[in-house]
Amino acid sequence: MTFKSINPATEEVIGTYEEFTDAQVNGALEKTSHAFNKWRRETYVDRGKLMTLAASYLRKNKIRLTSMITAEMGKPILEAEAEIEKCALTCDYFAENTKRFLSPTNIKSNAAQSYVSFEPLGTVLAIMPWNFPFWQVFRFAAPTLMAGNVALLKHASNVSQCAMAIQEVFREAGFPSNVFQTLLVSRERVSKLIEEPSIHAVTLTGSDITGSKVAEASGRNLKKVVLELGGSDPFIVLADADVQAAAETAAKARNQNTGQSCIAAKRFIIAEQISPEFERRFVEAVTKLRMGDPMRSETQVGPLARADLRESLDNQVQRSVQSGAKLLLGGRRPERMGYFYEPTVLTDVTPDMAAFSEETFGPVASITIARDSSEAIRMANMSKYGLGASLWTSDTARAKVLAREIQAGSVFINGMVASDPRLPFGGIKRSGYGRELSEFGVREFTNVQTIWIGPAGSGQQQPKQQQAQQTPAE
Repeated sequence: MTFKSINPATEEVIGTYEEFTDAQVNGALEKTSHAFNKWRRETYVDRGKLMTLAASYLRKNKIRLTSMITAEMGKPILEAEAEIEKCALTCDYFAENTKRFLSPTNIKSNAAQSYVSFEPLGTVLAIMPWNFPFWQVFRFAAPTLMAGNVALLKHASNVSQCAMAIQEVFREAGFPSNVFQTLLVSRERVSKLIEEPSIHAVTLTGSDITGSKVAEASGRNLKKVVLELGGSDPFIVLADADVQAAAETAAKARNQNTGQSCIAAKRFIIAEQISPEFERRFVEAVTKLRMGDPMRSETQVGPLARADLRESLDNQVQRSVQSGAKLLLGGRRPERMGYFYEPTVLTDVTPDMAAFSEETFGPVASITIARDSSEAIRMANMSKYGLGASLWTSDTARAKVLAREIQAGSVFINGMVASDPRLPFGGIKRSGYGRELSEFGVREFTNVQTIWIGPAGSGQQQPKQQQAQQTPAE
């Protein structure tokens, strides 16, 4: 099979890549296993030095890598630059903090000494999507490699150029050979990969349908798995909110990465009292967004990544309008080369419509009116997804109470949902399970190992925390 990279702004083929043979895949699996035996024994300090060099390489090559992202999947160039910088920041963060996150923890028990150690699992298979071709990978790779694991990347086939470039980053930063490898394989071969004894854990960012299949294969083979799946994030604006600030943020939250983000706000649930004002200000803000050539710095909305994605999005819009939704803006495919779709705003959207009940992956916003805060929360939870949510109100104390009622992995109060290496990231329901980033994420692919040393003599003192932490090799 040949994988093609197509520039979604021009519809031109910019690269072709041959799928790996079974021999190539088997060779990669064997080499990665050998690499783990040495890499797991490296100190956090030595791993951190290499991870810092990876951050430096990303920054030094930002222009080239940024242009690669934009050409291969259509991300506006300034957003692509921000993606590379975020990857570098994440490398730095885990280089500096992983030792602290994974230091052995002393626990008082009936033993002479007992503590918990965090040991790497082995080879982690990462199945990654195209929408943030570098960030999705580094979000997993930086903490996973710092924990002492090794990684195999199966990236989306339409961003094979980015996939190979990521392997290059780790190689050029000086990581030992085969600690991180890219596999160019089709999705049909994923289940077989998961069955391989040399794969110890799996992480996936993708759709809930794909997540179910990966979870099934991982469960059948008793492999640890972390799933970050789809989202239909609610953006709730209560009657006492700053409507202008909410509307301006809403326009950005819906249209970041041309709306192709699992944590992009998608369902705008607005208090009835302020709905006319919000709609007016929101449409004004979306109208100001500049759609065009993603290589130009002034562009804020680029093309969708593939032609089929545009067809699916347009189908959702048309079905919603046929069901009674009102089109305030957009809803058309512009007559130009590339997979563009006009930024679109729908109102009078009800929970039974496609724009509400399905994940819309593109620049389409749906507005639903709520009578009060109780109805707003109820409608926010009327989704099979539970990734992120944004809640707007001037009453912070009330917001904290309401946030706990929202079924989502994260709730941002008076702000736009975003990932941050310092904060755990992940969802519930059909948005998946497990966490990435922060100290919670770096522990996902470790063996939380209890060490018990006995017997505890009657006059024996409990060891000091510092002594317990020095027990494993640093």
